[in-house]
Amino acid sequence: MKPSRLVGLFLDMLAAERGAAQNTLAAYRRDLEDYLDWLGRHGIDPAEAEPAAVRSYVAGLAARGLKASSAARRLSAVRQFHKFLYLEGYARSDPSASASGPKRGRPLPKVLSVAEVERLLTVAREAAAAAPAGEGLRAARMHCLLELLYASGLRVSELVALPRAAARSRDLFLVVRGKGGRERLVPLTEAARDAARAYLPLLEERPGPWLFPADSASGHLTRQAFARDLKALAAAAGLRADRVSPHVLRHAFASHLLQNGADLRVVQELLGHADIATTQIYTHVLDERLKGMVRDLHPLGDAA
Repeated sequence: MKPSRLVGLFLDMLAAERGAAQNTLAAYRRDLEDYLDWLGRHGIDPAEAEPAAVRSYVAGLAARGLKASSAARRLSAVRQFHKFLYLEGYARSDPSASASGPKRGRPLPKVLSVAEVERLLTVAREAAAAAPAGEGLRAARMHCLLELLYASGLRVSELVALPRAAARSRDLFLVVRGKGGRERLVPLTEAARDAARAYLPLLEERPGPWLFPADSASGHLTRQAFARDLKALAAAAGLRADRVSPHVLRHAFASHLLQNGADLRVVQELLGHADIATTQIYTHVLDERLKGMVRDLHPLGDAA
């Protein structure tokens, strides 16, 4: 069977059995196409690959300039692909089982302070209120996006694809379908609901199911367009654009909750993390808080 056909079957399995999203499938396809290209140049059939071939491919990733995180992600795709081939009977063994990836430290997420987020929201709110005729929709949309994102901690893909009904909800929460088709409840602040109610009437001439419609293939605002507009807003708020992104605001949502005493399990549920180990990256804010408490409250804190 052709290697490309094997990859197609693997991706079909991810979509059918694991509910993988299109973005996830596209990332797997890119990684595996690179791997198949390497195998092809060395005359190796993926169903006949040996452990030495997998190790050689992984070793070459660093030489090509890939970061440890990117190399680890690519090895994960290769491992899952070979495991699929073995379990489905397309290969006699799994050559990737003994392959080890590059060691990598887990970087701390970029986080904005509460004051910085408030500055962003204030600038967005003022821009929406002062927008001249014809530009009100874009400014109100940005304000609505920011309030919803900081209130809920949504993934950017979940945010831009919200249905219009989300702005009409009278509840203090939304039901969101996240990765793997898992549903969860996310909170809505009064400020987020107010921003959505102010934005919704501006959509009367844009019929459709999406809260943030756009002339794109999906019919709604793209992640890239939102990220671009957000960086422009950050500059207007006096913040460095490279420090601000939709994902950074998701980090801020989680970190600020923990700073104010939220339980880690609750934050895990709100973010939609399947594994609490993913959420534990945010405990760095608790570490800093505890250090500050010792420094400020311990009788010998000044001497530390």
